[in-house]
Amino acid sequence: MKTLQIFIVLLGLTAQAQQMGNGFAYLEEGKWNEAALFFKNVLEDYPDNKTANICYARAVGLKGNPEMAASIFESLLEEYPEDFEIELNLAESLLWKKKYVEAEIFYLQLVAKDVTSFPALLGLANTYSNLKKYELALDFVTRALQEDPENFGAKTSRKYIKLGMASQFKKNNKQEAAIILLSENCIDFPGDTETLSVLGELYMSQKEFDKANEAYGSIKDSVVLYRGLSLVAHKLFKDNNALLYAESGVAFSVKNDSVQFLSASERLVQALIWKGKYKQARNKIDSLKQRYPKNKTVLSLEATVSMYTAKFAKSIAQYEMILSIDSTSFDGNLGIANAYRAKGEITIALFYADKTLQFYPDQKDAITLIETIKYEMLPEVKVRGAVTVDNGDNEAWSYGASLHIPISERLKTFFSYGYRTTTNSTINTMANSTEFTAGAVYRVVNNVRVHSSLSVIKANANSEEYSNMNGSLKLAARPLPNQFLSVGYHRELQDFNASLIEEKIFMNNFNLSHNISSNFGLGWYTSYTYTTQTDANERNLLFTSLYYKLSKRPAIKGGVNYQYMGFANQVPQLYFSPSKYQSLEVFAEANGKLGAVTYMINSAIGRQFVENDAASSLFRIEARTGMTLAKNLNGFLYGKYSNIASATASGFSFSEVGFQISWKIGKKSGKKAKAENELIVE
Repeated sequence: MKTLQIFIVLLGLTAQAQQMGNGFAYLEEGKWNEAALFFKNVLEDYPDNKTANICYARAVGLKGNPEMAASIFESLLEEYPEDFEIELNLAESLLWKKKYVEAEIFYLQLVAKDVTSFPALLGLANTYSNLKKYELALDFVTRALQEDPENFGAKTSRKYIKLGMASQFKKNNKQEAAIILLSENCIDFPGDTETLSVLGELYMSQKEFDKANEAYGSIKDSVVLYRGLSLVAHKLFKDNNALLYAESGVAFSVKNDSVQFLSASERLVQALIWKGKYKQARNKIDSLKQRYPKNKTVLSLEATVSMYTAKFAKSIAQYEMILSIDSTSFDGNLGIANAYRAKGEITIALFYADKTLQFYPDQKDAITLIETIKYEMLPEVKVRGAVTVDNGDNEAWSYGASLHIPISERLKTFFSYGYRTTTNSTINTMANSTEFTAGAVYRVVNNVRVHSSLSVIKANANSEEYSNMNGSLKLAARPLPNQFLSVGYHRELQDFNASLIEEKIFMNNFNLSHNISSNFGLGWYTSYTYTTQTDANERNLLFTSLYYKLSKRPAIKGGVNYQYMGFANQVPQLYFSPSKYQSLEVFAEANGKLGAVTYMINSAIGRQFVENDAASSLFRIEARTGMTLAKNLNGFLYGKYSNIASATASGFSFSEVGFQISWKIGKKSGKKAKAENELIVE
C-alpha cells in the first residue's frame, strides 16, 4: 500500500487535495469504508474531480471490489489518455484482482516510461513477488528504495520478498542463504514476529534447537512466542517445559489476543498429548468443540489424540470428517495417511500421501512417509552370529542368515539358514545342528496376523545323526487399542548342549500371551506355555510381569517379574527339570539414542526357588548397541549374562555375545524431494 505522502505526490498538492485531507487520512489508516463514503460525497458535488475519482476507486478496490475500481480507472484513462498517475492506479488494481501476469506487462511499460518512478518500481517489485520471481522482485524494490530510501511501504515489501526468497532457499536446501536473508530482515525490523517465526522454523528443520529457541525467544510477547518455545522444548525432550509454555500462551491469548486463542489452545492440547495427559487433552478438545464447531484444527487435534492412544479406526473417521470439510487439508490428508499406515493398510496410506503432495508439492513429511513405507517394503538380508559359554564348560557357536521378502502389504515371507555347534571339553562331547526355514506373516484383517514357519533340521552328535521337521503357527491380534494377544504353537529341538542334541528331544510348545498397557504408563504382560516333549516329559511355564514406563526419552521402564515352571518328570542328569521352580525379580530397562548410536540395557535382580531348596540369588543383564554402518546397512552388537537356573539345579550361569547386520536390498524409493520443507507443528 502506498503511504499518504506518495499518494499526494501522485495526485499533486492542489488546493482541492488539501481540502480532502480527511479522506486521505482514511486511506492512510486503511479505513476503506469511511474513505469510500467520504469521496462518494465529494463526487456528488464535484463529479469530474480527478483526484476524488481516483481516491474513491482506490477505497472501493481496497475494500474488496477491485473490478469496480478498475472500471473507474479505465474510464478516467479514456478521459485523461496517457495520464501516468491513473495508469499507476490501474496497474495496481490488477494486483488487487490477482492478475499478476497482466500487471507485470503493464508495470514494465510504466517503468520504461519513467525509470525513476517510485510507485512504478515498487509496483513491479510487488508483482514479481506475487509471481514468486523473488530475485527480480528484490532488484526492483532495491531500485525503488534508491528513489525513496526511508519509505516504510517499500521496506515492508522488501521484508516479504526476502521471506519468500528464504522459503525458496529452504526448499532448495540452501539454509545458510535463507538465514542471511532473514537476518537482514531482523536488522530492518528488529523483533519482527513473522521473520523470527520463519527463522525458528528453519532452525527446527535443521534440528538446531538451541538456535530455534533463541529465534523464538526474540519475539515480543505473543502467542507465536509461546507456541515456538513450547515446540522447541518438546524437541529437546523437555515436555514439562513445553506444557508450561503452552499454558502461558493460552493465558496470554485470553488477556491480550483473543483472536489467537485457538492457536494457543492448539499448542496446549498438543503439549498435553506429548505429556501423555490424554484425558485432559480430550476435555480441552471438548471445550474447543463447543466454541469452534466443525473446526478443522479442533478435529485434527481429536484425531491426533486417537492416533496417540492407538485408536486408528476412530482417527481415520475423524480425518475423513476434516476432508469432507476441506479436501485439500494438509492435516487431513497426511494425517489419514499415517493412520492407515498404523492400521497396516499401506496402499491406502500411499494414496493419501501422494494426494498430500498433489496439494503441497515437495512437502517433506509426505515425501518421508512415502519413502519410509517403500523402504520397509524392500527385501532385507540379515546375518547373525553369537558365542555362548557357561560354567559347565559348554561352548556354543551359532551363525545364521535370513532373507525377508515383503510380497504385499498383507504378506511378508522369509527364508533362513542357521548353524549351531556346541562342545564340552570336560566330557569330550561335540554336536551340531543345521536348520533351513521358510515362513510367512499374513495380515488377515486390520491388526490380526498369522505367523507361520516350517523348518528342516539336521543334527549330528557323537553317536547320533538325524533329520526332522520343526515349525510354528501363531495368531497375533490387537483386540483393543492397548492390548496385544497371541496364541500359537512352536516345535523346536533341545539344542542347548551336545548331550541334549544327542538325546534327540523335540519340544512342542503351546503358548498363550497377553499384554495390556495403559495411557498412563502401567502395563501387565503374561505368558503361559504348555510343552510336551518327545521324551514323554511335560512342562508348564508361566511368566508374568507388572511394569511401569517411567519416561519416553529415553524409554525407561521398570517393574516386577514372576516365573513359575514345573516338569512332570525330573531328569536332572540331562536337563533342568524340577517339579517346581519359581523366581521373583525386579527389573529396569532403558533404550534410546545418543547421536547416531542406539542402545538398550536391561537388568534384573531377585531370588529363585528350586523345589523346596533354600532360595538363591538371581541376576541377569543384557545390553545392545547399534548404528547405521552405511546406506541401507545397519548393525548391532549385544552381550548378556544370566544365572537363572535352566540347566542345573543351582550355581548355573552363562554368557553370550553376538552381532547382527541387516541390509536393505534396493533404493529408498518414493517421490524425489525437490525441497526440504519439514512440518514443524506436530
